[in-house]
Amino acid sequence: MKKKCLDHKKKLFTGKVVKNVSMGPAFYRLSLCLDSDGAKAFSRVVPGQFAEICLSNTSLPAPENIPDELADTAQRQIILRRPFSFCDVRTDLKDDPEHVCVDILYCVVGPATLRMTTLKEADSISLIGPLGNGFSIPDGKKHALLVAGGMGAPPLLHLAKILKNEHQGIAIVSMIGARTVNALPLGAEDFSQYASTQLVATDDASAGSGGFVTHHLEEWLRGNSNAVTDTIIYSCGPEPMLAEVARLAAKYNVPCQVSMERLMACGIGLCQSCAVETKTVDKNETVYKLCCKDGPVFDSREVIFGTGNE
Repeated sequence: MKKKCLDHKKKLFTGKVVKNVSMGPAFYRLSLCLDSDGAKAFSRVVPGQFAEICLSNTSLPAPENIPDELADTAQRQIILRRPFSFCDVRTDLKDDPEHVCVDILYCVVGPATLRMTTLKEADSISLIGPLGNGFSIPDGKKHALLVAGGMGAPPLLHLAKILKNEHQGIAIVSMIGARTVNALPLGAEDFSQYASTQLVATDDASAGSGGFVTHHLEEWLRGNSNAVTDTIIYSCGPEPMLAEVARLAAKYNVPCQVSMERLMACGIGLCQSCAVETKTVDKNETVYKLCCKDGPVFDSREVIFGTGNE
């Protein structure tokens, strides 16, 4: 008997797998094509939004293809949907303009993403989306600093494409960080088609400079003090990194938007499992907002870092 994901019928679509390609150690790029109502909905995706994908009926890979670290958990049932942002949305398909394809970059970290590796061309999966609030692009900015940590890079690549194609007056600087070169899902070459400057940092100096990517951010802000009034920062990655990005944004008085990560079981605000502690900018009152519904993108001045369920 087929297992069924817990879901809500709002914004429920079917995506057909176009390709599912390995991108290196543990990373894959999944392309899904949507037609009819799904194409209309996903053609309006804002960078930073996400979809909840049902993987309950997806097969496990052959035993020899299951990593040792996942051998004990691979058999777990997948009941809840999993949230994924988009690294690209393509609406200019010449062979069929009424179809839209979305690309999802994922990392194999558990039984659900392990099952995703078995998806093959023409397979169909259920998804709810687009969900949440993405990045906004204010008028009058001349510099956009995109600061990514690890798997925070995909939605920023999508944002870079939109900035390049629809906001030509903005110079894009990409800053990508990870623990090691093997933990980089995307590199400078992926952003080079959009960004005028690409900077990479790894903790062990196996790619780019050694140290944290936030060092690049502070160096840029310090060295371009005359441009900060025309600058905006966008960031996605581990919460400690986001906290430091937010600190630097406040220090140099630069507006900053951060994409937060929480366990989002439903994606539409019903389960209340993805609370983010925030404060109102004007009154400095503490309130809880939902990452899936109010976010995942927040003004960095709102977020109280270090207290949520990471």
